[in-house]
Parts: sequence; structure tokens; C-alpha cells
Amino acid sequence: MVPVLLIGIPLLAGLIGFSLKDVVAKSWSLFASLLVLAVSVTGLCLAKNSTNLQFSIPWMGTLGSRFSIGLDGTGQILCLLTAIAFPIIFISTWKEDYKKARNFFGLMLLSEAGLMGVFLATDALLFYFFWELALIPVYFLASQWGGEKRIAATFKFFIYTFLGSLMMLVGIIFIYWHTRNQSFSLNAFYQAHLQMTNDTQAWLFWFIFVAFAVKMPIFPFHTWQPDTYEQAPTAVTMVLSGLMVKMGVFGILRWLAPVLPVGTYEWGDTVSALCIIGMIYASLIALRQDDLKRLVAYSSIAHMGLMCMAIFAINDIGTEGVMIQMFNHGINIIGLWIVVYLIEKQFKTRKISELGGIAAKAPALTALFIIIVLANIALPLTNAFIGEFLMFSGIYISKATAYSTVFVALAATTIILSAVYMLNMVQRVFYGPTNVRTENAVDIAGYEKFVLGLIVLIILVVGVYPEPLLHLGREAVANLLSKMYIKH
Repeated sequence: MVPVLLIGIPLLAGLIGFSLKDVVAKSWSLFASLLVLAVSVTGLCLAKNSTNLQFSIPWMGTLGSRFSIGLDGTGQILCLLTAIAFPIIFISTWKEDYKKARNFFGLMLLSEAGLMGVFLATDALLFYFFWELALIPVYFLASQWGGEKRIAATFKFFIYTFLGSLMMLVGIIFIYWHTRNQSFSLNAFYQAHLQMTNDTQAWLFWFIFVAFAVKMPIFPFHTWQPDTYEQAPTAVTMVLSGLMVKMGVFGILRWLAPVLPVGTYEWGDTVSALCIIGMIYASLIALRQDDLKRLVAYSSIAHMGLMCMAIFAINDIGTEGVMIQMFNHGINIIGLWIVVYLIEKQFKTRKISELGGIAAKAPALTALFIIIVLANIALPLTNAFIGEFLMFSGIYISKATAYSTVFVALAATTIILSAVYMLNMVQRVFYGPTNVRTENAVDIAGYEKFVLGLIVLIILVVGVYPEPLLHLGREAVANLLSKMYIKH
């Protein structure tokens, strides 16, 4: 029942939300998201073999597809992240006034339902259905409530995601016809590669990978991201960067690498090279940014590239690092977006050159933000450190590539660049002389301190004691790697 509730609550609440009054829709959405969080925590307390964590009924029997959902280690981590993120997003933007608020919050909840479905689906056709359900509301959210250039940005976003999704659908159908009993079930897909030649796996790999690469995004499929992040409402940007990029990482872990192991191995070096290019490219561009939103957007590209590389290392250390880092990156990047939102709301600008001296007027905001920034650059004792350490270790010891040392050395340069542009941003925005915009700055309100304080608490707790998260995904990692492994 837990998987059904994780999807059903936000889906039903979102549909009901469209009929509510605007003043009620916000409170209704927060209540629904807190209920989802309670269900997610309940799922963590149940035994892994509990029947309450699985659900399957006939759906499209003629096609061999079932409405089959389940909560395993990988799904639990991302469902927990999603369940934590939405209440934080709603509370942090509580004072924001949206035109037709009931439609805005209804679409947000539908997006949450789609995300939960993506992380829970154990049927390929159902996975594709939820993939689209998560994306479509975001398109309308960005196009209706975004900035001045929202139409151009969302059109680019639509084209990239539509083409990627279309390629994935073609790939899913092709794999379906190579399953033994023409089934869309996850287990049937894991056996389908036995019916394919190595050459078939090699070209089919790109049909599936491109959809996930667009979503993460990986170079050169990334160009939609900075514009969309900049133009979308900040609440939607938090969903995109904190949660939806994880759809791509999750897709590779569950629906690509184990399904097409030969293709994954053969193209591992190519994908890793693309990741390296994207990481360095995004980091260098971030150094030159004067817009806070675009700086955070390019920072996210670098982090996602490292996760993608670690998957193609094909070992337990790297994969464990990816799983814990998906959670950590989501928490940290949402924290960054909240601070960007608070700065823009108070000072009516996102330009770094127009800010300065905020620390003297807003010490609480400054202290909380600095901890989030230190987590973003993976300082020891923060949550991101253990994830990045495991990912770099996994890449370095990888037997799936002959270039592991080169990859690690090049990827490590982005850590230095990340520290440079993030700390430089803190120095320019929060320290130095005040100006006309910041001379009357005030500190954040109590509910804003609560939200950022909660994020900082998660950062420090996971940074000091990451074992519960690692334990949660360890069994899933072993299961995935048993299918990703091929004899070289």
C-alpha cells in the first residue's frame, strides 16, 4: 500500500486542488505534501520484504504490461528526497503570490505524483507513463508563471525532452520485442539483452541514454538547462534541479545499465569523456556568471556529470556514492535556490555585481548559506563529502576503463573550480561594502530560518553519520551490479 499512497495522495490532492479557492490551495498542497512525507517515512520503517512495499495489478494485459510499482533501496532514497523536498519548497515560498494559485499548486502536486511514479515503477511502459506525467506539469508551470523570456526557454525545454522521450519510447518498444514473453516487466527487460547481439546493444544504448542525458543534463544535451532554470519560477526550478535531474541518473541505474550491459560497457569511456567536458565547461562558465540563478545552474551540471561518470565505473563503491549523492545534491541545491529566491525577493535583483555587505545586516541568512555552500563544495563533515569521496574512489579503481586515472585527475579540477566560484560568490554577495540595494537589508523571517535550518541539519547529520543512507541502498547496489556485470 505504501507505493500506492506515495503516488495516489499527490495525484488525488492535485486534482482536487484545481477546484479549490486560491487562498486554500496553498495550505491544501502543504498538507498533502506532509502526508506524503509521513507515508515515505513509514515505508522506511517496514521490512524490505514487506508486501506493503509492493503493488501489482493488471493494466494493459494485451501488451504484457502491468501497473507494477515497488519500493526498493534505490527508490526509497529518491522517494524520501521527493517527500522532503516538496514541503520545503512550499514553506520556503509561502509568501509568494501566484496568479491562479490553485492551478499552480495543482500542477506542482501532479508533478510530485509523476516523480514518485518514476522512482517506483517496475514496468517499462508504466515508467514511461510516469516520466511524461512528471514533465508535462513542469512545462505548464514554467510557461505560465515564468519570467519574461519563459516562452522561448520552455519551448527549448519541450523540444529537448520531447525528442529524448520519443527516442526512449522507441528503445523501450524495441527491447519489449526482444523479451521472451513480450513483457514490459523489469525482470523481463533485465533478461532481454540475452536475445540481442553486442552490436544491437551498442546502437540501442543511445536511444535510451539520450533521454536520460537530456534530463541530467550531460554535455552536449545541456543547453536547455540554464535558460529554463533562469526563467522558471524558483519553486519550479527547485523541482527541476533538486528532483527531476535525478530521473536521468535513476534511469541509467535501473533502466539502462542493467538492461544493456554490453552497450554500457562499450560506450563507458565515451560517456565519461562527455561528462568531463561538461563538468569543466560548466565550471568555467560559472566562474564568469553575474547572475545567481545561472551560476547555481552551471554548478549543478558539474555535479551531475560526476554522478554519471561514477555509474559507468561499474563497481559497488562508485554506485553507492551515486545513490547517496543523489539525495545529498537534491538537499544542497534546493538550499542554494532558497537563498537565491530570498535574495531576489528582498533586493529585486539576482546580479552579483549589484549586491554586497548582506552579512552585516542578515547574520542568520549568511551563516546558514555558508554551511550550504560548504556542503556544495563537499567539505569534510558535510553530506556531499562522503558521496564525492566514494564516487572518485569508484572511478579511480574502475576496471571498466583504461583511463581511470586521467578521468579522476580531470574531474578533480572541477572541485577546485567549484570552491573558487562558490566562495567568490559568497564574498561578493555577503561581504564587502554595502550599496544602495543592500544598505537596508533585513534578516530572514522565522519560517525561512526553520526551512534553511532543517536543510543545514540534514547536511550535518548525513555528513557526520551517512551509514543509514548507505545501508538503505547497499542491497539495491548489489542487485544492480549483478546485472550490469559482464565478463570483459
